[in-house]
Amino acid sequence: MNAFVLGGHGDTMVPVLSYSTINGIPVKDMAKIKGISEERLDAIVKRTRGGGGEIVALLGTGSAYYAPATSAIAMAEAYLGDQKRILPCAVEVNGKYGLDGLYVGVPAVIGADGCEDVIEIELSDEERANLGVSVDAVKELLTACKALDSSLA
Repeated sequence: MNAFVLGGHGDTMVPVLSYSTINGIPVKDMAKIKGISEERLDAIVKRTRGGGGEIVALLGTGSAYYAPATSAIAMAEAYLGDQKRILPCAVEVNGKYGLDGLYVGVPAVIGADGCEDVIEIELSDEERANLGVSVDAVKELLTACKALDSSLA
């Protein structure tokens, strides 16, 4: 399985089914082959969005370390080895996806210079709208943080 999400972290993140594959077969095609309904795919997307909260609820305090640690290791290896690896990362986006100066999750090329490029993928209208909702949630969180600590402004 190869999949990723865009946007902020949490219930507004955007699983991108159009770029998700199972052994190279697009997820939507595999669903048709296996007789999985659109409703079931929607339920999987919903569970993906809430997966972090589900894990914390099941495991309790201190449980939200595995995925971030694994991601940090992958990014460090890409940076230290100048791998030019495309990873889903929260990076500053300037100009792509219609964003400027905002940190959100997007596919990024990670190499010796850090984030060397942001890859702007083609999104469906629904995916673009969902990304907009996620970006708005990130902006609201940023505004709330700035209200708590003016040094963040």
